[in-house]
Amino acid sequence: MRQLLAGREIVVAPGAYDGMTAKMVAHAGFPAVYMTGAGTAATLGFPDLGIVTMTEMVANAETLARSVNIPVIADADTGYGNELNVTRSVREYESRGVAGIHIEDQVAPKRCGHLDGKEIIPAEEYVAKIRAAVAARRDQDFVVIARTDARAVAGLDEAIARANAAIGAGADMAFVEAVRTMEELQAVPRRVTGPCLLNVVRGGMTPDIDFAAAESMGYRLAILPSLLIVAANEACVAALRTVKESNAPPSSVGSMSVGERFRRLGLDEWTDLATKFRGEAAPTERSEVG
Repeated sequence: MRQLLAGREIVVAPGAYDGMTAKMVAHAGFPAVYMTGAGTAATLGFPDLGIVTMTEMVANAETLARSVNIPVIADADTGYGNELNVTRSVREYESRGVAGIHIEDQVAPKRCGHLDGKEIIPAEEYVAKIRAAVAARRDQDFVVIARTDARAVAGLDEAIARANAAIGAGADMAFVEAVRTMEELQAVPRRVTGPCLLNVVRGGMTPDIDFAAAESMGYRLAILPSLLIVAANEACVAALRTVKESNAPPSSVGSMSVGERFRRLGLDEWTDLATKFRGEAAPTERSEVG
């Protein structure tokens, strides 16, 4: 992940919420995948209101990390408590093969960054959490991203101040959530003293922007947490409505075959493994000594 961030081009990481969507991101040729917290909550049947536990989030992150060979950046919400909880969270995510996480300054239970009604903790508590996260990692390549939701609560200046304080505390990247205008989008990477993440949420508070423009502003990483979960939601609603109204299953004409669907999940690799080791000579038995 650090090699990607050190490159010239902005890193685009679509949001995945399970192993299948993570594989789709990798097959599509993207260099990294983002584990969306909102999508993870949705797979468990919850809205993004801080209901999902650290254990559940880590379990999903592990699924994504083992499903692909590209870096996984994961949502770690508020770190799930104080500095002790943050320390454990970092170690749990890191041990599952995740490349990095972001931790935010909302009061727990948190809310989606693009919903109203958010609350934030004091800046001192937030910076202490970031220090704890940085100190907790065992692998220095593990990326710690400091997210602040202060823009919606206390204004852009406070959000920038918190982002800079987090960078000063050792965070590798700043994530100023839910900026409202194109002018604010431009201001963040100009005023923050470290690399910046852009959160692209469909229907969210932040204006739509293409990646070339975001790169020219100075953003280094763009995540799209809602991309696939929205697409899946809309496709499922449409498919179910069609079946309900027509009282018939959809036609198979022009549809992807069963085999092709499974190939996207590694069918050929697993089929090869089923017979690969047959007929090989048995290992020579070693004599016991002593």
